[in-house]
Amino acid sequence: MLQAWHSRALNSRLLPKLAAVIVLVIMVDTAVVWWSVDYFALGYFSDLLEKYHVPKKAEVMDMFLQSAHKGLIWASLISLTLGLVLGVVLIKMILGPLHQMIAITRTIAAGDFTRRVQSSPNDEIGELSRAFNTMADSLQRIEELRKRMVVDLAHELRAPLTNIRGYLEALSTGVMPPTPKTIEAVHEETVRLSNLTEDLMRLSVADAARLSLRTASVDLQDVLMHSMKLFESHFAEKSITVETQFEGATEVITADAEKLQQIFQNLIDNAWRYTPENGHFRISIERTAGWIKAIFATTGDAIAEEHLALIFERFYRVDASRSRELGGAGIGLAIAKELVLAHGGEVGAESSPGENRIWFTLPA
Repeated sequence: MLQAWHSRALNSRLLPKLAAVIVLVIMVDTAVVWWSVDYFALGYFSDLLEKYHVPKKAEVMDMFLQSAHKGLIWASLISLTLGLVLGVVLIKMILGPLHQMIAITRTIAAGDFTRRVQSSPNDEIGELSRAFNTMADSLQRIEELRKRMVVDLAHELRAPLTNIRGYLEALSTGVMPPTPKTIEAVHEETVRLSNLTEDLMRLSVADAARLSLRTASVDLQDVLMHSMKLFESHFAEKSITVETQFEGATEVITADAEKLQQIFQNLIDNAWRYTPENGHFRISIERTAGWIKAIFATTGDAIAEEHLALIFERFYRVDASRSRELGGAGIGLAIAKELVLAHGGEVGAESSPGENRIWFTLPA
């Protein structure tokens, strides 16, 4: 395959152009040197003959010019040959990876994201090749996430819709009487659908958050403590110990208070869901150079390294078998990530035996 790309490089439309440029440059150089020999070198040679009292005969002057012209012609031919050979080598080096990129771009457009440009030397072409491969990796990852999101979304919608349809068919045929318990079950499935659509709406809003931020001075601790109150009963039900650690009395930053509260609520909601009963949940806020960092640490089984980089992706859940009612749809962390990025911050996750940590930073 590489030979085919090199063959294409030789047949490239750029090769005749490059050869024409090389020929033109050498011809111009030859003409300039030829003119210099005729007007300057000949005069200098004549001065030397006069200086050393050598008769300036016409045949001597002609021999000098013929000899200089002959040498110049041979030098030009050698330079032209060498220039064309080196030009072909150079065009192969440059256009080989470019033709690979063209071919791979076409395969990507056709839906195949698996091919990559072969490694190149550490020069500008090599940097371009590596950047192209990085772009292809990102496109492949995005395509895989898109496919998985479509499947997950279909599954999320199918479960409650199937249950609702089953209840309604049973009610309409008289198989199941319209008891309060049946109506409550249908209502619960409807609520699940409503929650999913609300999550999707929040996610779309989070994607466009950079365009709709309403920033003001916000006390980070006040927003955090307000969000914590909303989940007090959830932590109490699982007997989870909650601890807060703040370095300073107040941490005032410039942010969108509503979206900042959404970040806290999503991360706290994730914490109580995945912290085991009688576990421990710790929130700490610390200040670094120009940044405020919030850390959400929970006890529990360590998260594998391959999952840490994906937990902020949409519909991704570490435990795929976890029930939808308990584990949620897997959108909360994705929403939090988009909102943090909209504020110019960063998010991340770390794990060690017995403790998992999710953190985000915001400009101070």
